[in-house]
Amino acid sequence: MSACLCLAAASWALAGAANGDPAKGKTVFEACAVCHNADSTEIKMGPGLKGLFKREKLKNGKKVTDSTVRGRIDEGGGGMPGYKDMLTDGEKNDLIAYLKTL
Repeated sequence: MSACLCLAAASWALAGAANGDPAKGKTVFEACAVCHNADSTEIKMGPGLKGLFKREKLKNGKKVTDSTVRGRIDEGGGGMPGYKDMLTDGEKNDLIAYLKTL
């Protein structure tokens, strides 16, 4: 029984970590703001990200989900560098949580 509780607590902790903190994500986004607008859909060097998670698809045609956005952050593409090794998983979680507020 205690093993189940421990496993449940670990799952809950991981789920909480995956949600991210939008306030911290806004700070992470400062580096992204060089190329992306947060307050409009207007193209800077990259696409404006306002309403990103309300869109049906990313520019690459993939459905907008946490997973596809994280993949784009990790691998880059279309002129954007990949940030897989530059951002921690926590920073990516925070960034995605922030992008959901736009």
